[in-house]
Amino acid sequence: MAKKTALGRGLGALLGEMEEVYDNEVPSTQSTSELNISDIKPNPYQPRKSFDEKSLAELSASIKEYGLIQPVVVIRDDDDKYILVAGERRLRASKMAKLKTIQAVVVTLDADKMRQHALIENIQRDELNAIDLAHAYEELLKVHEITHEELSSMIHKSRALITNSLRLLQLSKKTQKALLESKISAGHAKVLVGLSDKDQDLMVNSIFGQKLSVRETEAMAKSMKNGIATKAPVKKAATLDFSAVQNYFKDTGFKTTVKSNKFTIEFNSEDDVLVFLARLK
Repeated sequence: MAKKTALGRGLGALLGEMEEVYDNEVPSTQSTSELNISDIKPNPYQPRKSFDEKSLAELSASIKEYGLIQPVVVIRDDDDKYILVAGERRLRASKMAKLKTIQAVVVTLDADKMRQHALIENIQRDELNAIDLAHAYEELLKVHEITHEELSSMIHKSRALITNSLRLLQLSKKTQKALLESKISAGHAKVLVGLSDKDQDLMVNSIFGQKLSVRETEAMAKSMKNGIATKAPVKKAATLDFSAVQNYFKDTGFKTTVKSNKFTIEFNSEDDVLVFLARLK
């Protein structure tokens, strides 16, 4: 337990460091340097695996017009190059903007601190998708050998949120991919935990194809878990209002009926048909 407490204090201190960087843009003891973007290598511990291209394009346009407001953070590598510690989106957006150099703060960190900085930066800024966020939580728990409750108090996220996020890692790779591609929401995905891979595939196809709500997905998943054969709920068509057209035909003398969104006109003779056609013209 002593080991956990010591490691926990280390993570808490790191959170304080990161908050200070964001509050003051750069550490007061560090100055910024203009570095060649080509000299900066990606952070090998970056937990984020996917980046929204539209969001990056918007950030790129902002950087191109107004410049980089907050420098990236790097460490010096052995070959006189640099390794990114924090600022993956800013670096990618700067590359997209065709910039050759970027403002950076050069700091001294070991490998563990680099991993922690990358994890904390993304978690605190809510920039990770649901799956990458779950992996980030999992790594922090392993690195620091702490409980969900301890992690909750350190990163200011609820224990339930952390636990529910981690449950997403129990999903099949195919279901996780559907979540990453926004075919299903995190709410839908949490319902699918515990189902077989085959049932998850069926559910994902039903959610995406029939636009099922989370509540409808829960009902379908519950039936599956109870071993009850079920079909995806059929969406009920909206009831159409034929009152206006009924009033029109009432004045013409034609008899009409409405049933199950079907409007029927009755004709008693060939002359009725001709009169009807003449009215249409």
